[in-house]
Amino acid sequence: MYRKTEDFIKDWEAEEIFTINIFSKINDEIKFDKVNENIRTLDRLAWHITQTLTEMPFRAGILKEDYLENKPIPKSFGEITDVYKEHSKELISLLKENWSDSDLTETIEVYGQNWQKRKILSVLIKHQTHHRGQMTILMRILNIDVPGTYGPSKEEWVKYGMEPME
Repeated sequence: MYRKTEDFIKDWEAEEIFTINIFSKINDEIKFDKVNENIRTLDRLAWHITQTLTEMPFRAGILKEDYLENKPIPKSFGEITDVYKEHSKELISLLKENWSDSDLTETIEVYGQNWQKRKILSVLIKHQTHHRGQMTILMRILNIDVPGTYGPSKEEWVKYGMEPME
């Protein structure tokens, strides 16, 4: 859990780059492809990640309104990416303005549970990482190159002239 808002901000900025890199690999022709009736499409997953940037801060009291609630999925991945970037930057700005390090141990009700504010920050990171992981599996199924996040992807190993791990 986070003890300093600046630690979260550093982590978030790195995670934001990973998310944008994944979004950038998906073209508009394939984003709607449904591989199974029980699996969300790539555009739905990306929009869910994006909507969480206003939904969770709203529930945490950082935002006065959930701007993206019930908004339809944008028609292009470029639009999804632009909205993601906008609200990611806003999240950091609002966090800097509204929460101090000492606020992070304060407990508030979120999703019917009592969470410390620092848990909310951890959940924001973990939630995004979880859904990015789902996206990369779908990308593999749909034959889309996957960018590395915490290390090189299979495609990047090959670019480096190395044998990809099995």
